[in-house]
Amino acid sequence: MRHHPRTAVTVVALASLGVLTVPTAIATGEPTEDPAATPVITVLTERPALPGQTTFTDNPAIVDPRPQSIEAWNRLPESNALAVQFSSGTPTCYGVDAEVQETADIIAVKLRTGTLPEAVNRPCIMLAVFGTLTVELNSPVGHRAVVSIT
Repeated sequence: MRHHPRTAVTVVALASLGVLTVPTAIATGEPTEDPAATPVITVLTERPALPGQTTFTDNPAIVDPRPQSIEAWNRLPESNALAVQFSSGTPTCYGVDAEVQETADIIAVKLRTGTLPEAVNRPCIMLAVFGTLTVELNSPVGHRAVVSIT
């Protein structure tokens, strides 16, 4: 297994944020009863925004939120923001909510998707769209790594 210094910094920084703990299976060598409880951390690639992406607005009121993977991110003209890129259902039925934690070295984004409150008990089409969401930051991205937590 190759170890990358940036990955090691990412793991240490995420542990200091409290978003990463060492799973029991790793610490003891014994399997855990709930492997889904272990977060998956992915270092994201910076990629220019693609034409035709659907813009979503952060909505913490979504119903039945569940983890959503992020495909990439891009810088925005606003210095204290970035955009995450993902796939989702149509914005007439589905929404997203983002939680951000920052350190000097890392920006960790946890994205969730769910049903819009006004779409509960309403039929929705099964159509995927490429979405983008602006995420506000406390300070500019600079040279920090951007990671997704699912």
